[in-house]
Amino acid sequence: MNETFVIAQGGGPTAVINQTLVGAVLEARRRHPGCRVLGSRFGVRGIKNGDYVDLSQRSEEELRRIAATPSAALGSTRDKPDAAYCEVILKGLRDASATAFIYIGGNDTAGTQQILADASGGGIAFVHAPKTIDNDLEENDHTPGFISAAEFVASAFLSVDLDFRALPGIYAGIVMGRHAGFLTAASAAWRLDEDSGPHLVYVPERAFERARFVDDVKATMAKHGRCIIALSEGISSASGRSMVEELVPAEMLERDAHGNVRLSGTDLGQAIERILADDLKGTRARVDTFGYLPRGNIGAISPVDAKEAFDAGAFAVEAAAHGGGSVALQEEGGKTVIRLVPLSAVAGKTRHMPADFLDADENRLSAKGHAYLDRLLPKKFEPGKPFV
Repeated sequence: MNETFVIAQGGGPTAVINQTLVGAVLEARRRHPGCRVLGSRFGVRGIKNGDYVDLSQRSEEELRRIAATPSAALGSTRDKPDAAYCEVILKGLRDASATAFIYIGGNDTAGTQQILADASGGGIAFVHAPKTIDNDLEENDHTPGFISAAEFVASAFLSVDLDFRALPGIYAGIVMGRHAGFLTAASAAWRLDEDSGPHLVYVPERAFERARFVDDVKATMAKHGRCIIALSEGISSASGRSMVEELVPAEMLERDAHGNVRLSGTDLGQAIERILADDLKGTRARVDTFGYLPRGNIGAISPVDAKEAFDAGAFAVEAAAHGGGSVALQEEGGKTVIRLVPLSAVAGKTRHMPADFLDADENRLSAKGHAYLDRLLPKKFEPGKPFV
């Protein structure tokens, strides 16, 4: 039987998601000479519309260049299929004579694959290949895209700390991360020493309290003469609601197709600026929202991240031969190994940063958190220690 692989990309782009795409394409062509490989444009929407790029005959040179290019080369989507949409997608896959559908994305993408697999009745292998800078997929030690984004964040905070040694004050950087704080924690990965920033780290897993925040900043200023702060855009109040939801009227909140509140605007940054202005009057302060900058930065592509992403795509083709599932990057003996896990173990679930990655009584990365990041993000720079 002639094999036909349909591949799509979902959710936010990353610096290495195209490595996974190309890994799957080249492995499918190697294992199944003469097979068809169709890239669905703009995720499952392309399957619905019959909008494909035929990747079967593209040269390996062209594909390798695409692999090394950030963003999602096929285009992406945040469409979340309901039962009716699934029927349309399944019809599209059958019309294309698909024997396997590989969908590259995060936990919502895995959820889509679970829905499709349950509704299909067999005949098509559904494979989820991991991707997310949030690093929040269950069954994974870390996810393709995270290391590159984390290196961007680590280098940015190292640089900001050096800047604020020269002209002391308060700096707050807001980093992507809706429910998991891994990427924000990466801000501390390349600190010069214990005196270096970020001095304070706030993540979604720990409730944000304004009074505690102000006290933390004041104590840090008294100790270091400057204060570098890393905050996740998804930090939440003690009620469990994101700070954006606390600050913006319900009728003005924007949500995506998955019901997620849009966190990527400037509302949180403006709120932090106001807190600093009100409670630390007269202190030089700056608040930056990193937004999309870390997730697909061409200057911060990690070779390790790129290789693991490529290997995950190649493994997805093998997974299709086993009937489908979710591809997972796991740690074994200090090394990354790739395994197949059930879709149900990943679909719609969120992996949170462990509580013990932060000190119990301080908003600082713990020794265990540093050990995790040291393994994934070995230091790239050895700057001199400033005299101030």
